[in-house]
Amino acid sequence: MKIAMVGAGYVGLVSGACFADFGHDVVCIDKDPAKIESLLAGIMPIYEPGLAELVATNVKAGRLSFSTDLASAIDGADAIFIAVGTPSRRGDGHADLSFVYEVAREVGAHLKTPAVIVTKSTVPVGTGDEVERIIAESGTKAQFAVVSNPEFLREGAAITDFKRPDRIVIGAEDEFGRQVMNEVYRPLFLNKAPILFTSRRSAELIKYAANAFLATKITFINEMADLCEKVGADVQDLARGIGLDNRIGAKFLHAGPGYGGSCFPKDTLALLKTAEDYDSPTRIVEAVVKVNDSRKRAMGRKVIETLEKHGDGSARGKRVAMLGLTFKPNTDDMRDSPAIAIAQTLIDAGTQVVAYDPEGMELARPLMPGVEMAGSPYEAIEGADAIALVTEWDAFRALDLKRVKQIARAPVLVDLRNVYEPAEMRAAGFVYVSVGRV
Repeated sequence: MKIAMVGAGYVGLVSGACFADFGHDVVCIDKDPAKIESLLAGIMPIYEPGLAELVATNVKAGRLSFSTDLASAIDGADAIFIAVGTPSRRGDGHADLSFVYEVAREVGAHLKTPAVIVTKSTVPVGTGDEVERIIAESGTKAQFAVVSNPEFLREGAAITDFKRPDRIVIGAEDEFGRQVMNEVYRPLFLNKAPILFTSRRSAELIKYAANAFLATKITFINEMADLCEKVGADVQDLARGIGLDNRIGAKFLHAGPGYGGSCFPKDTLALLKTAEDYDSPTRIVEAVVKVNDSRKRAMGRKVIETLEKHGDGSARGKRVAMLGLTFKPNTDDMRDSPAIAIAQTLIDAGTQVVAYDPEGMELARPLMPGVEMAGSPYEAIEGADAIALVTEWDAFRALDLKRVKQIARAPVLVDLRNVYEPAEMRAAGFVYVSVGRV
């Protein structure tokens, strides 16, 4: 099949490359000429393990191409995916749908042959109805259907998630849309990936509900971690104890500094706004957003309190090494990363913050102007009064502890991801503070 993927960002590029790897003929379209030029040169705009190799393979095979010309790219396409950004709108938290609607107008103006327009972007309930209206009023005479096909990709594991999904959700209102989408995903039938056909509005809401539920699990275990510290329990034992219950499950029960990234923060806010618009309050999600926002600065205060307790009583003038800046490992995504609020809390307290991240420092620099970037974890640690492990990159899981003790001013590690074992760290001579463990 011929597929046009409008938007060559994270979702569009990963989806387009994977569809091409299935054997479809895919054109990724983006209005940013610099991005398209970089892609044509084999330079990826994002860091995602395996993506550069996947793109190169399919470009070489002639199945994947890139363009800035939407009109020619959609000519003869069986499916046209809209995979543009829907960031939180400044001021009110609603999803900004201006890019989605702009694509819909352009598609409507140039559509000449039958096609299914697929909303891959995360959009509020009812967006598909508006996309359908815009295309219909844009002058096209061609048969078309508008379908919702939300993505469920984890940054750092997106290619695996796309090729071996837990489920494929397709919200379609007519048989034409269902038939085309069946053909689009036919290569996954061999993997027996469950395909759930729903109404368009149900599919739109499924995406938000899934992300809100996962954000709730993260926030719940973080509050339990705080309680564990107060009563002398171990949050990792607690997580295992409840996670073995099949009704709860073990995933997303890892205590830490709170969620961030491109999805959870904006999607929980957008769900709240949708609920307000329909006069259907979502009090649990409201609490999740509030608790998570306060969690990030609380982790910064945790580092400050450790400095005060195990130093001269003041954090001012001390040097803190931050290991990890991205919101999670195996990505360069800094959007709503807890590291931003943690660093600012430390700077507000008068500390000097020196950070290292394997992939995120270029994007972090403009977001964290008061933070000095180091060339390696050990460069960041040298002379540090405390080390804060913020993102659980593999590079930080087996630090040379003898070397760390030699180059740090003080052997103090605040492990916000519970990477190390408390007894082992204390035996190695470290002041060790973690989350939800005593």
